[in-house]
Amino acid sequence: MSEERKDTLAIISDDVIIQREFDALLEDYKNSNHRQKIEIITKAFNFANAAHKGIKRRSGEPYILHPIAVARIVVKEIGLGSTSICSALLHDVVEDTDYTVEDIERLFGKKIAQIVDGLTKISGGVFAEQASLQAENFRKLLLTMSEDIRVILIKIADRLHNMRTLGSMPPAKQYKIAGETQYIYAPLAHRLGLFPIKTELENLSFKYEHPETYADIERKLAKDKSARLAFYEQFSSPIKSRLREMGYDFDLKARIKSEYSIWKKMSTRQISFEEVYDILALRIVFTPKEDMSEKDQCWMIYSAITGIYRPHPERIRDWISTPKANGYEALHVTVMGNDGRWVEVQIRTQRMDEIAEKGLAAHWKYKTGEQDDDSELDKWLKTIKDLLKNPEPDAIDFMDTFKLNLFASEIFVFTPKGEIKMLPQGATALDFAFMLHSELGCKCLGAKVNHKLVPLSHVLESGDQVEILSSPRQNPQADWLDFVTTAKAKSRLRAYFRKEERNQITEGETILNACLEKVGRRANAYEINRLLSHYQITQPKELYQKIAAKKLPIEVDIPKLFPKPKQDNIFMRYLKKPFVQSDSANQTAETLPKPDKKRTVILSENNINTNYRLATCCQPIPGDDTLGYIDDANVVIVHKRECPTALKLKTSFGERIVATQWNTHKILTFKETIEVKGIDKLGVVIEVLHVISEQHSTNISEMHIVADAGIFTGRFVVYVHDTDEIKTLCDNILKLKEVNSVIRYIASDNKK
Repeated sequence: MSEERKDTLAIISDDVIIQREFDALLEDYKNSNHRQKIEIITKAFNFANAAHKGIKRRSGEPYILHPIAVARIVVKEIGLGSTSICSALLHDVVEDTDYTVEDIERLFGKKIAQIVDGLTKISGGVFAEQASLQAENFRKLLLTMSEDIRVILIKIADRLHNMRTLGSMPPAKQYKIAGETQYIYAPLAHRLGLFPIKTELENLSFKYEHPETYADIERKLAKDKSARLAFYEQFSSPIKSRLREMGYDFDLKARIKSEYSIWKKMSTRQISFEEVYDILALRIVFTPKEDMSEKDQCWMIYSAITGIYRPHPERIRDWISTPKANGYEALHVTVMGNDGRWVEVQIRTQRMDEIAEKGLAAHWKYKTGEQDDDSELDKWLKTIKDLLKNPEPDAIDFMDTFKLNLFASEIFVFTPKGEIKMLPQGATALDFAFMLHSELGCKCLGAKVNHKLVPLSHVLESGDQVEILSSPRQNPQADWLDFVTTAKAKSRLRAYFRKEERNQITEGETILNACLEKVGRRANAYEINRLLSHYQITQPKELYQKIAAKKLPIEVDIPKLFPKPKQDNIFMRYLKKPFVQSDSANQTAETLPKPDKKRTVILSENNINTNYRLATCCQPIPGDDTLGYIDDANVVIVHKRECPTALKLKTSFGERIVATQWNTHKILTFKETIEVKGIDKLGVVIEVLHVISEQHSTNISEMHIVADAGIFTGRFVVYVHDTDEIKTLCDNILKLKEVNSVIRYIASDNKK
């Protein structure tokens, strides 16, 4: 068969696949409740298909399949309409082809063009390689979000499809995209009420960052599936009978905890898979009767369930009276089954379930249209523009400030007049003051919580009544940044301190110039460097600030450091110029050999501390899932993939991330801690030591044993070669009759 004929057949095959996927998109749209506008969607598809003709994705598929897939997520999983579908189909046209936003506006109208323009501005990921670009891209994301929320909803759909097809990317690219997804896109999906998408984004990030751990949890879930189903049938049967007796049309669903959530719980609490008891939950979605309120009916069903099973008194969550900030409404109760297992039951109406699944799109659908009907989600969106008025100059600080409130649980507090206000969990009295008004926050002296005087750092709890005390003579203090938690408070305080810093620097420069003029000098490079060296200060701005604060005796020191010359000769003019090192003595990081970013860095014992270094923040050892970050000196710093520092590096400096692979390590040893818990029986510690020292010939650096109420906890610091050695050691200690659990212990500092 000729090459030309093969190409023709391939084109025909691609066209068939493309048409099939587009037909599936139209079918999804026809099954939605939106007003049918097939014509404009078909027009957008034909335009995008022609624009992307002949372009392939890395996987080898025609590129147009990606916009179609994004459009399907937009309509089927988020619930948006024709404008968003068209924007999703067209979202890469302006960036990847010669067409402009003006062309899109001429053919499809102003609104679609605006959304496509917003998507184009934040294309290529939220973050760029350089910090300045990264901050600018992130601000663009927030601006477009505040102008039309559909931009970020389509961007989240775009990211979800990219994550679903991430397998075709090289490992270093996978780590960058997965890290960026976990750092900002999953929290955004959560904040916008897209819970299923948030869960899938987290799961996919976890799958690519820790493939072996993910596969292990997936395998264990599959193994327990039949036992879980049997328990579900037995547990749900009396609930079904009772709901039928009450005359409800309902649907019962078993909700299984995701692999990521299970791993997160295992890591946070340092427990095994078998110790995660809330893997299964029950969800009741019912059609409410018209003669009474949804809230009353949810509590009636709650009463029926607690009549069958005993409720946990401290695990009732009422998000019907006060919905979550992302619009979520439900009533959660945890009850004990007949076998002594705690099970969470979620009670929702169909309306609540649609909002929980589709988030913002469903929230808009159910709005009453009244002027004052702003939900907490609407209020949150309004704060985005407010935050942009005082953006952080540092990219990482800016993103962290915004991200603060994305994943936070909410608390509800009251003003002295009884108005209810929502704040993130952990918020302080000072956060509350800033939430009410920025000026009130800056002038805040203290607060009364439940009529008792408390400091500004007092952490609020749900139900507190809070009165703010202020004074016009009060000004923000530097330590306030240590205990405020909300984005608004942090951004306002930083803006205030930046302004104060600029004023101090200006004042310090003025004082320094006046002092230097008295000895016939000016503040040139030589004079500044001389003063920095004398006072052992690294930055000129710090010098100016200390001068302004009168912390340096420059009036006394300047005449000594710069005595007036008797005459201005050629030697003195040369002395005023700073000395500069020669090129050979001023080797920079750029002259060092750079690691190849496209190749996997092999971590062997003979190139440690030369080709790579192990990060001190997370202290990885051979066998850990790791990645490399190329620092300014072109040295590869190796981090655990779940390390918080690595997470920021992946999102902020993705182009510096490289894949790593451990070589055999059997010479070097690394300090690790294992934690053993069990029954405090005479001689049990001796048995543990026997396994470590005798059976495994492992050296022990130190150990700490605590016994309380018949239970002992022992932490043993041992020297091991790799993670396999730790696992084998833990498995063998666990075989001891009195031992209940053995884990690789991670200090709390590393878990933060």
